[in-house]
Amino acid sequence: MNGGETLDFEIRPNPAPVSAAERSALLTNPGFGRIFTDHMVTVRYAEGKGWYDARVEARAPIPMDPATAVLHYAQEIFEGLKAYRAADGGVTLFRPDANADRFQQSAARMAMAPVPQQLFLDALSELIRVDRDWVPSDPEGSLYLRPFQYASEVFLGVKPSSEYLFLVIASPVGSYFKGGVKPVSVWVSRDYTRAAPGGTGAAKCGGNYAASLVAQAEAIEHGCDQVVFLDAVEQHYVDELGGMNVFYVFDDGSLLTPPLTGTILPGITRESVLRLAGDQGMTVREEPYSYEQWQADARSGRLREAFACGTAAVITPIGVVRDRDGEFTIADGAAGKVTMDLRESLVGIQRGTAADPHGWVHRVL
Repeated sequence: MNGGETLDFEIRPNPAPVSAAERSALLTNPGFGRIFTDHMVTVRYAEGKGWYDARVEARAPIPMDPATAVLHYAQEIFEGLKAYRAADGGVTLFRPDANADRFQQSAARMAMAPVPQQLFLDALSELIRVDRDWVPSDPEGSLYLRPFQYASEVFLGVKPSSEYLFLVIASPVGSYFKGGVKPVSVWVSRDYTRAAPGGTGAAKCGGNYAASLVAQAEAIEHGCDQVVFLDAVEQHYVDELGGMNVFYVFDDGSLLTPPLTGTILPGITRESVLRLAGDQGMTVREEPYSYEQWQADARSGRLREAFACGTAAVITPIGVVRDRDGEFTIADGAAGKVTMDLRESLVGIQRGTAADPHGWVHRVL
């Protein structure tokens, strides 16, 4: 094999796959991120050789030397996207090319070898072809795909790794919401920041999420579902939630989200919402928005709705905002019409029940 844009994948079937009966039972109530398919993709990289040895093989633990670079210097990135069962039994993906592009951008920021876009897309397709029976047929279910890459060179020294391993694993998941979509409560962190200018905030790397966990735990301690981070410089402007971007809907029908300045993850759902809102004739703004203004607009009624968005939950209405000084509600804490209409439009495109004017849905099978 060679290090070019495409590789031939060697298929090594799992010698002991989950039985059809057991798989069917697992798919009845898969939850989220706890059940995994029979196979995984592995592709290797070596400096001077490029990407090689592409395989679909049995999902299994990864042998790792104690001096493997990722364990010491955290060169690691990942993506998340979903595959859906089409009405005719086929399988589709939502905007996998956008995930491939962001994966390359994350690699560049983390000084890692980029995975060519076609190799990234082929890895997804090959795994889905082999594990297609794991894609839920339930209209609320999907197959969550997790491509990731880490520094696999065995060395102790602060430098970019010369070897990498790229993998894709898959997990069948049900609806993110139990009992329907409900407004969430959020905690505004005053003691912790997620990212700073010049940092890794725009890269999808594990360190960003590790940095958010103590603040997320603080949110849970205060009875909230998610944490909201403010900017690191002034602790004044809203950046994003622990794992989602945030949007605001005003009384004039306009939509606002914080701009991408390098501290916010460029969410694919975020960008899709911006385009859908524009399609529907909404005025869309990417502007800084302070926490103080958020409070004032909610109390005056100028702010009618707020929502978070991301791959897992798609679009989630925000009902209550809380910090160390108190709390306030948005539109009496109810899910807003604009929020739910945008969610319905996006979910319809993803699942193939609505028109796809932008060509976002990619057919795999």
